[in-house]
Amino acid sequence: MNTLIKTALVSLTAGSLLLSVQAWSATTEITWEKPEKYTDVRPANESRVKFRERTFKALDEYFAKLAEKLPEKDKLAITVTNLDLAGQVWPSSFVFGNATGTDVRIVKRVDIPRIKFSYTLTNEAGKVVKSADVDLKDMGFLDNPRTFTQNTHLGYEKSMIKEWFNEEMASALVQN
Repeated sequence: MNTLIKTALVSLTAGSLLLSVQAWSATTEITWEKPEKYTDVRPANESRVKFRERTFKALDEYFAKLAEKLPEKDKLAITVTNLDLAGQVWPSSFVFGNATGTDVRIVKRVDIPRIKFSYTLTNEAGKVVKSADVDLKDMGFLDNPRTFTQNTHLGYEKSMIKEWFNEEMASALVQN
């Protein structure tokens, strides 16, 4: 966890999860809108609620880490409307031929990572610097040399988000 984080606010409201993080960089505010309707945030071997919370927390922290490159007084507000993790969850009996009681996430080329969200980047005065609806998908996620290893939690999704962020926010990044 970033030691520069000053405050964090998490609340569950009407089917949405909101996280707001203020650090020595831009503030990030992530809203997970109707997460129960997302295409695929299925766990392989833990409860759906715990897996969803862990997944959202990891992505919240990742967006906040990326926002560290933005000017300190800016605010990046993101509303996620869909998430489809790389791979697909299958019962272990389909994969191993025997029932072990746990499911397995199998990653194949056809099961690409996707995320849909809208974002608004505002400056210190509250003026909108950038804003857009985003529909990310990485059809070459298994061939991308920049993709994190498959052993990294949400590595394919994080790589896709990082590539988008670096391209989309290039003009707004703090010049060091």
